[in-house]
Amino acid sequence: MAGQKHLVKKIREAKKKQLKQLDLSRDFLYYDDVNFTEILTEVFNLSQLEVLDLSGKQLKTVPESIGKLTNLTTLNLSGTQLTTVPESIGKLTNLTKLNLSGNQLTIVPESIGKLTNLTELNLSKNQLTTVPESIGKLTNLTTLNLSFNHFNQLTIVPESIGKLTKLTELNLSTNNLKKIPESINQLTLLTQLDLSFNQLITVPESITKLSNLTKLNLRDNPLENIPIEIAENDIGAIRSYFRQLKEGEDYIYEAKLLIIGEGGAGKTTLAKKIENRDYQLQEKEKYTEGIDIIQWEFPLENGRDFRVNIWDFGGQEIYHATHQFFLTKRSLYTLVADTRKEDTDFYYWLNIVELLSDNSPLLIIKNEKQDRHREINERALRGQFTNLKETLATNLATNRALEDILTQIKFYISNLPHIKEAALPRTWKQVREALEEDSRNYISLREYLTICSNNGFTLYKDKLQLSGYLHDLGVCLHFQDDPLLKKTVILKPEWGTYAVYKVLDNDDVIRNLGCFNRADLEKIWSEENYAYMHDELLQLMIKFQLCYLIPGSKDSYIAPQLLTLNQPEYDWDKSDNLILRYTYEFMPKGIITRFIVVMHNWIDQQQHVWRSGVILNKDNTKAEVIEYYEQREIKIRVTGRHKRDLLTTVTYELDQIHDSYNRLRCSKLIPCNCSSCKNSQTPDFYEFDKLRERIAYGKNTIECGSPPYNTVNVSSLIIDYEIDLKQFNKDEQPDIDRQPNKADRSITIHIDATGSKTMSEKSEIKVGDGSTVIGAGGRESNNNTIQATVNESPTEKKWNLSNKLALYGIIATLFVGLGAWLFGGLLNDKVIEWFSPEPPTQQEQVD
Repeated sequence: MAGQKHLVKKIREAKKKQLKQLDLSRDFLYYDDVNFTEILTEVFNLSQLEVLDLSGKQLKTVPESIGKLTNLTTLNLSGTQLTTVPESIGKLTNLTKLNLSGNQLTIVPESIGKLTNLTELNLSKNQLTTVPESIGKLTNLTTLNLSFNHFNQLTIVPESIGKLTKLTELNLSTNNLKKIPESINQLTLLTQLDLSFNQLITVPESITKLSNLTKLNLRDNPLENIPIEIAENDIGAIRSYFRQLKEGEDYIYEAKLLIIGEGGAGKTTLAKKIENRDYQLQEKEKYTEGIDIIQWEFPLENGRDFRVNIWDFGGQEIYHATHQFFLTKRSLYTLVADTRKEDTDFYYWLNIVELLSDNSPLLIIKNEKQDRHREINERALRGQFTNLKETLATNLATNRALEDILTQIKFYISNLPHIKEAALPRTWKQVREALEEDSRNYISLREYLTICSNNGFTLYKDKLQLSGYLHDLGVCLHFQDDPLLKKTVILKPEWGTYAVYKVLDNDDVIRNLGCFNRADLEKIWSEENYAYMHDELLQLMIKFQLCYLIPGSKDSYIAPQLLTLNQPEYDWDKSDNLILRYTYEFMPKGIITRFIVVMHNWIDQQQHVWRSGVILNKDNTKAEVIEYYEQREIKIRVTGRHKRDLLTTVTYELDQIHDSYNRLRCSKLIPCNCSSCKNSQTPDFYEFDKLRERIAYGKNTIECGSPPYNTVNVSSLIIDYEIDLKQFNKDEQPDIDRQPNKADRSITIHIDATGSKTMSEKSEIKVGDGSTVIGAGGRESNNNTIQATVNESPTEKKWNLSNKLALYGIIATLFVGLGAWLFGGLLNDKVIEWFSPEPPTQQEQVD
């Protein structure tokens, strides 16, 4: 009973010293032999307490005697597995912060309405079915979190929430709300409102009129009064949409039909047969290179024409790398299988559609060439993939059952959810039609802006919003975040993708293992329609993460998909490695080659790279990153001086790639450090989420999975990766039933900078939500799930005189150096121009 004695002693010491704050959360984490009824009785006699933290242990109940702590201002009961909260909590009228998250509460007592001094209330990650009306009495609340109460489906929030007029942050995400209370419009001080992952059909325009609102999250709702591409943008874009809608509205009845499958299955034939049933098969049907797009129309019952944009994807594996850009939501998919070859990987294609398309409906088309029948286990596929709607057999050579296929396509594509959704501003439809009538492959941004002006647009930001919307739909390509590509609007996406794959299909480039230069591109893109666009097309390849410039060269590039399959020989120090593994339920192709492109500046000697792996070298530290596709995993080993720093960058960049797939499910595995596994290259591994779960439930040990099955301390497993145990215990109570999202894959890693180089010498990783992380090559990215911090040693918290003098010396040296540069013969006209720039012309502002 050492734990019991320790806690009783700590509590009595707090009483003796009349301490105002008591934190038992870490003690609860490390001690299992505790009688919590006795402990809580002792705690609730400390009437002087103002701050109490009991989070992270399975208390399950809290006695009524908690009402004695009338001086409390902060109470944390998160992650304690509570099923009820006593009515006596209403006596804690001095409370300003109350955290009841991560429990099993189904109701909240009405007495909570008596806590009128509360400014922060967290009821997230519970099982609430209702929220009491009395919550409207908490008129001093500034932050309210009711997210993740979806287990028993919280479907309604009371109108009394509108009385919380001091609220600045309201989180209602991941519930089952079908509507939001109208009174929310009274929350005029709101700056952040999260309504994501609910069942909202409409969002009132009045919400956008909350003048202080800067963040509105509507992601993953079946909205019908606003296009999903707009809803998933920022509040400014949503306000702009409603404003433009008032100037006139119209509807576009159209959708994308995406035809996918292995090369030679009959995808192009199906596309041509849909367009023209009398199309005759060619003896040697040409393979699709990249993507072909065909337009097809059919009449609706209301007399309007429905337009289908048929996207025929090349089936060769080299083309899979751009699927992420074009396999979109709001689409119908057809998977064409050649029954003679029996080479269709149904699970791969169904998984990739589920991953990239937000579970859009899919039809399997069995092309029974020469009338060869093939059975597939449709029941098993339907059990795993709910978006599989029909399996249809045909012989495209004879048109057998073609009419039935066309009927099914018309039915499913005209009933896609977005078809009956939101109106569009009339000006958007007019510009859209003008762009479609333009026969050119691309136009300049200036030309696009002129077309917008000619069709009723007046504001520059509205014009860019439309090009972004059309880009999201795949109608055109306009990369507004790229300094070069933003100057061009590509009207025909297939023109760009065809040019890209001309490089990857080129025999010389293949023989050179993916290496090419600008002279090669001059030959490959010699046609007139690519003239003057070589720079843009090359940048498009880089944007698609298909190639990179070899550091130190002027114009030599590598396409990593064409690298050698053979792993090169290299030396590796196996002592004291940091090891990490990613495992995937389903692994899309191209993760490692995209990672190689992102990290190419750090490739060891620019030689140790192959198609499935790479060795990185940074600051006397090396990382080995290898993809084992057949095992659906990526293995990472790091050795050298700054292992944690480099591992942080590697995992960050991999997670950025993972986050581009909305539904990707993968796990991080951490190695065992028992006496048998430590320093082994093949240790036993633990799922990070499982370790986090054990921490939250107070289970401090785990057994190694390999003989002799040593017992391992959970905290010691993670300490090498500097993961904050208390954070997970208090704020990250696992919710196994919640739907997967990006946060499920995040690890918070604290970089120990003691004894390391300064942050100015390393990749910069700032703290916080929406933080900027500069990884390989200084590339900036936004990330909401990885937080990296630098731990200061105690001696670094306060600067002494010698520190300050050293800093002054460095600053003085910099000024002397700058002066020498300016006045040592370099003060020429160019330098003068830098210090007295001309204001930008209107042309430059556009460009």
